[in-house]
Amino acid sequence: MRIVTAAVMASTLTLSAVSQAAEAVTGDNWHPTEGIAQRSVQSHMFDGINLTEHQRQQMRDLMTQARHDQPPVNVSEMETMHSLVTADKFDETAVRAQAEKMAQEQVARQVEMAKVRNQMYHLLTPEQQAVLNQKHQQRMAKLRNVAQMQKSSPLTVMSSSSTR
Repeated sequence: MRIVTAAVMASTLTLSAVSQAAEAVTGDNWHPTEGIAQRSVQSHMFDGINLTEHQRQQMRDLMTQARHDQPPVNVSEMETMHSLVTADKFDETAVRAQAEKMAQEQVARQVEMAKVRNQMYHLLTPEQQAVLNQKHQQRMAKLRNVAQMQKSSPLTVMSSSSTR
């Protein structure tokens, strides 16, 4: 059941993050870390980078093209998963197959967004790239600390989640 929930949530969060990142890039202020996109490590990619107007326009163009090329949300796949989850009798094989199908679609979306981010990265000057890489290392250090804390205190994590 956790796999199913994770697959559905990942799909939903990615769609939200992509649409919010696209809106952020095409808006007057370019802040890709607002809203749900803030939960994704990749959404922080351009935090703290001062972009020129020309770079902002190029990034808006890339996001517009990415949105245009993105396949529409496959609502029928989500409906199928919902039907499997709410069925009278749980069919693990069917759920697993559906989750894998949805996960493959998610992988395809993530690959496309990584391609766009790569193109955006190459629009930056070497100095901007250095700042971006430094900020990335800082975020990774923080995530490693959080992961280490979670590993070292599983009882704390369990007790805090059971009180909800």
